[in-house]
Amino acid sequence: MTTMTMMMKQSSNIVADVDVHDKLKSACRFLSQYAAVLLGCGATCIRIEKNVGRMAQAFDCDVEITLLPSHAMVVLWDKEHEHSYNCFSKSVGAIDFYRNIELSKLSWQVAEGKLSLEQAKECFDNILDRPRINKWVVLLLASVANASFCRLFGGDFSAVGIVFCATLLGFLIKQVLLEDGIDVRITTMASAFIASIVGASGNLFDLSSTPELALGTSVLFLIPGIPYINAGSDMIAGHYLCSVSRFIQAVILTVCLSLGLCGGMFLMQIKFF
Repeated sequence: MTTMTMMMKQSSNIVADVDVHDKLKSACRFLSQYAAVLLGCGATCIRIEKNVGRMAQAFDCDVEITLLPSHAMVVLWDKEHEHSYNCFSKSVGAIDFYRNIELSKLSWQVAEGKLSLEQAKECFDNILDRPRINKWVVLLLASVANASFCRLFGGDFSAVGIVFCATLLGFLIKQVLLEDGIDVRITTMASAFIASIVGASGNLFDLSSTPELALGTSVLFLIPGIPYINAGSDMIAGHYLCSVSRFIQAVILTVCLSLGLCGGMFLMQIKFF
């Protein structure tokens, strides 16, 4: 009788261990994919840590997260630290403020107990499946915003119109090339080259009293502001590897922008100094 009781207890413990491991595995895979998507859509490392941490706490687990420039590794423990599971995911997607906001909302819903793990997974998939903002709307708004910068810096209305047209064409080239899978560095150079050619029209045809502002602001839409900002934030938070990686990426894109701008100025025979 005693032997039978011990066997039943051992069997029960094995089943419990399997259940705990399955729960950790499911939660860890979800959190790893969640962190990788946030990393890809432009979130800072501190935001990713906080979002993942609050959800892990809601799942009654302890979490350790390691963020690399293009990967996220999550290690999940049960509260007794008897079982653990780890998962390594590659970052996916492009910078997307909408997805960033929606994923942060998801973490709070989980933390407040409004969503279970399975419901969180379903909501996560729905966020990823939602289409991005219409590219033509983005194209128009980016052109208006860049033209506004020209006006803000003191450009006349002719220069504003030139910058609007330059941004419209340059951003369109960027969208087309990225959709075709062209490398982002080549895309940046090509977009800056086309935009600078249009921006130089104020110099060539004497269309504006501030042609230098039209040319200078025609490529502002290509400046990698988010990587620069995130690099600073990650440096302050102690994520030096991600910070340096993002900073180098931003510098490379800035160099590509400059090369495209210089190429356009050289073609249009505009003196650099």
